[in-house]
Amino acid sequence: MYYDILVNQNSKMLHNLSLILAKAETFATAKKVDMDVLLNSRLAPDMFPLGRQIQIACDTAKLGAARVAGKEAPKHEDNEKTLPEFKARIESVIGYLNTFKADDFKGAKETKVTQPRWEGKWMTGHDYFIQHVTPNIGFHVTTAYAILRHNGVEIGKKDYLGDMPYQK
Repeated sequence: MYYDILVNQNSKMLHNLSLILAKAETFATAKKVDMDVLLNSRLAPDMFPLGRQIQIACDTAKLGAARVAGKEAPKHEDNEKTLPEFKARIESVIGYLNTFKADDFKGAKETKVTQPRWEGKWMTGHDYFIQHVTPNIGFHVTTAYAILRHNGVEIGKKDYLGDMPYQK
C-alpha cells in the first residue's frame, strides 16, 4: 500500500501536474501571456502562488516517501523561477521516487516521523502517510490546477486524473 501510493500514485500526480503545466505553457503562448504571470498567480491574496504550490507538491512527495521509509530526501533550494526549472524539479522528484522499492516501507507502521514545525511531536509513518502526505499532495496539486483553471487554461478533470487503468 505505501509503495503504491507514496511512489506510484504520487509520481503519477506529479507527472499529471507536469502535463497540466505544458497546457499552461501552450495557453500562455497562444494568448501572449507571460508565463511568469501564471507562475505568480494565486487564488487569494494570502495564498501561495502557483510556483510555490508546485514546490510544496514536490516536497510532499519526496519527503513523504523518505520519512516513511526512514531515508534522506534530496534537497531543493526552492529557487525555481521559470517553467523549465519547475518541470525539471518535478522530473527530479519523480526520478527520486523511482529509486524506492516496496521493501523500503516494511517498517512504516513503527517508524516515528517528526519535523521541526511539529515542536517535538511525532506520528507513526502510517499516520503521517494517511493524515499528512496523502491529503497534502492532493491539496497542492489541486490548488495548482485551480490557479491555472481560474486563469483560463483549458484543463479539466481528465487532466488532473491522467491515464486510468481501465480494463475490459
